[in-house]
Amino acid sequence: MNTRVLVSLALLVGIGAVLHAVIPGIFFGMKPDMMLTMMFLAILLFPNVKAVGLVGVVTGIISAMTTGFPGGQVPNIIDKTITAFVFFAFVLLLKKYGQTVISAAILTAVGTIISGTIFLTAALLLVGLPGGAAFSALFLTVVLPAAVINTIVMVIIYPIASSIFKRMNITAHA
Repeated sequence: MNTRVLVSLALLVGIGAVLHAVIPGIFFGMKPDMMLTMMFLAILLFPNVKAVGLVGVVTGIISAMTTGFPGGQVPNIIDKTITAFVFFAFVLLLKKYGQTVISAAILTAVGTIISGTIFLTAALLLVGLPGGAAFSALFLTVVLPAAVINTIVMVIIYPIASSIFKRMNITAHA
């Protein structure tokens, strides 16, 4: 992995961290995780195992440091790392259809739902859910709206980012 790829991954994760910080909470202070969108974008632009592992772990650590979810540090690291590799597997499965805005949007929606499920399950098993909330309530009020928001954001930014990175000649599409 060269320096340009590492810098690009760092920029995407940094943008995700800023977006994560400015998005307001919607249910018990929990908010849609915009870092996921940037992690997914990084995986779409740099689909190789080293980049996926790096961006998954780093995104998990930064999410853990900035989470508003009580006790959500470990569940964030677990969630982002697993989700990165599951998303990568889907990217590889769908590569024969090409990388389009539609495929990026679908992958983002599915990836966000997978991420939310992994996060809530890990949180439930490790620290419990806040405020006595049920898994289904958090899934319906946080995960599904996050999937919609992340998908809309991906539809907007994927064509722009893809074009910029191709012109800079630093992408490594699958």
